[in-house]
Amino acid sequence: MAGQRPGGVTLVAVIAWLNGLFTIISGVFHIFSWAGWVQIIIGILTIAVSLGLFRGSNLARMILAVIFVIDIVVAIVAWFAVEGFGLWATLGASILPLIGLILLFSPKANAFFR
Repeated sequence: MAGQRPGGVTLVAVIAWLNGLFTIISGVFHIFSWAGWVQIIIGILTIAVSLGLFRGSNLARMILAVIFVIDIVVAIVAWFAVEGFGLWATLGASILPLIGLILLFSPKANAFFR
């Protein structure tokens, strides 16, 4: 880790942390089904990855990048496979992961994670 954490990396880490928190809360509401437990585990892992970003972990950056790419692919597949999931829904579901990728691999972020 070289230097001060860029604002874009901090923004992505905060968003990931909040996403993990909301996933855990959603899992608590569904606690009596297997899906609730899966949501809680995913939420905990998301928070762990976000904390890694705060500390400058390149592994956390790579894990989050893979998750963002999967999010974008799922949105594109849904566009073709789910009736009523149109272009605007695809763009809406893809924009935050795309912004996250851009921020995680900006020149300042690359220097930070070296």
